[in-house]
Amino acid sequence: MNKKILSCLFLGSVLLAGCSFSSSGSGSSEDQINIEIYQGKVEFNDQFESLAKEYEKDNPDVNIEITSVGGGSDYAASLKSKFSAGDEPQIFSIAGPTEAEQYGDYLTDLSDTKAAELALEGTLEGVTKDGKVQGLPFNQEGYGLIYNKEIFSEAGIDPEEIQSYEDLERTVEELDSQKDELGIQEVFAFPAKEQWVPGNHLSNAFIAPEFNQNVLDSFNADTVSFEKGEEFKRMVDLQNDYSIQPTLSLDYSQQVEEYFSLGEVAIIQQGNWIYPSVEQMDPEFAESNMGIIPIPVEGFEGKIPVGIPNYWGVNSNSDEEVIQASKDFLDWMYTSDIGKETVVNDFNFIPAYEGYDSSKISDPLSKEIYEYSSEGNTIGWVFLGYPGAWGDTLGANIQKYLSEDMTWEEVEEESRKAWEKARE
Repeated sequence: MNKKILSCLFLGSVLLAGCSFSSSGSGSSEDQINIEIYQGKVEFNDQFESLAKEYEKDNPDVNIEITSVGGGSDYAASLKSKFSAGDEPQIFSIAGPTEAEQYGDYLTDLSDTKAAELALEGTLEGVTKDGKVQGLPFNQEGYGLIYNKEIFSEAGIDPEEIQSYEDLERTVEELDSQKDELGIQEVFAFPAKEQWVPGNHLSNAFIAPEFNQNVLDSFNADTVSFEKGEEFKRMVDLQNDYSIQPTLSLDYSQQVEEYFSLGEVAIIQQGNWIYPSVEQMDPEFAESNMGIIPIPVEGFEGKIPVGIPNYWGVNSNSDEEVIQASKDFLDWMYTSDIGKETVVNDFNFIPAYEGYDSSKISDPLSKEIYEYSSEGNTIGWVFLGYPGAWGDTLGANIQKYLSEDMTWEEVEEESRKAWEKARE
């Protein structure tokens, strides 16, 4: 056995590949339980792989392979393609009730897991059907306008004074007037190439109020009214007009890594999930130079969208032992001491489960968002209840608006029709 362990360590260091053996000592791959995890958040991929290796050390009969698709790639489309091709992962991520319904035939009931028992109140509502829990929360996330503290300070701007749209507009104009002195190219990096940025996240801030900030209200709605459509439009215009150009060619990774992390812009619309990427680029900047201010919405000033971005689903088509092993891994990740420490300190997650010490939340963005959440200064994540891929449809229409191939009135009208058609 000792020789086998040394052999594994040697091969692992040379080949950078997994080497495993069964507890019976046969070494046969047939004794392995193989779990592919397919998920849509690339930001914590490396840390996730490290955690999986820790689990494999104590569970040598389990082999975990992680595939992370995101950033500039369409995770939802890639997951659909995998299932269509019969290449089904054992664990995969879904986003709220819309995708829970879409993959309902493949989702195992997770009601008997420790994680489901410890999930924070209200976090399982969007993925519970007929009393069965179809998914386990990744974490809590929040988003808004992330700004460079040093640039704001040099420009003489107090972020706490930015409450209304007019406050934000004045701030942007002031930053723009000082671009040369501040050493920035533009105020914003608006990644309009990414349909989800305006189509899901930005739209959510202005559509949530008409659905009482409740994801199930949007999930059950036959139409969308765009009651705050003009407010939505002016936020799109503001970011686009004062952004690195051309915005339609600007993607997420460029926004975060090329422009914001390097101090080329002062503000980006994103959430706490960017922290690991920024930290890799510049640890000091990530730790001390990022803050978040709310996207201004009339009647909801000082509030930011906070919700459960994704849920873990376990494929019910898998063998029973694989299903159980998948549940065991998810439980271990969120309830073991090693898992909990990694979730908070390495994944930089805001926990969605009981039993965590919130004071240990390590990164400044997550701490700020946790404060907004604990104080109730939040806007609901209704975009997870949008029908089908409606957020992408809206995002595509906004892209047409930015390229002057659509008026804003047409954006609203065509997007409304698409919502109603998807609900038929």
